[in-house]
Amino acid sequence: MSRIGLKPIPVPDGVTVEISGKDVSAKGKIGTLSLTLVEEVSAAQADGKVVVTPQDDTVRARSMWGMQRTMINNMITGVSAGFEKNLEIQGVGYRAAVKGKNLQLQLGFSHDVLYPIPEGIKITCEKPTMVKIFGANRQQVGQIAAEIRAYRPPEPYKGKGVRYLNEQVFRKEGKKK
Repeated sequence: MSRIGLKPIPVPDGVTVEISGKDVSAKGKIGTLSLTLVEEVSAAQADGKVVVTPQDDTVRARSMWGMQRTMINNMITGVSAGFEKNLEIQGVGYRAAVKGKNLQLQLGFSHDVLYPIPEGIKITCEKPTMVKIFGANRQQVGQIAAEIRAYRPPEPYKGKGVRYLNEQVFRKEGKKK
């Protein structure tokens, strides 16, 4: 039995949730997100809360139950408060700037890396070495942060590269004489 699936999802003020069959959509101040539930799970809305229940007692229904509840919870949290990831750039000459609809990264390559900013995502750079990614869709925010980090992941000898804020990088000792 899913412990996460048992918990009802509270719907905060300013967020409207519509459930029609297997389609669940949430609308808030940040945007609108929708999700199609799997066949083994159903959702219902009652007195300001969304309750997710399995259709039967199969292994797949029980395993999907908690996941679908978490995805609906992430939708509701995303449209009301949003999600953000912070990246930190370390290295001499490494920097980032937002130019129009692109994120321009100088990461030690011969040319600058231009990352197109997708719709529904807001990227800001308060400092040239800090990148903040903000959006309503948790999966999309995390995916964009991972793609930007993948251009130059932190290396273990000097620690240069793009890393998540407060990420611990395992450092290796250099050559000995």
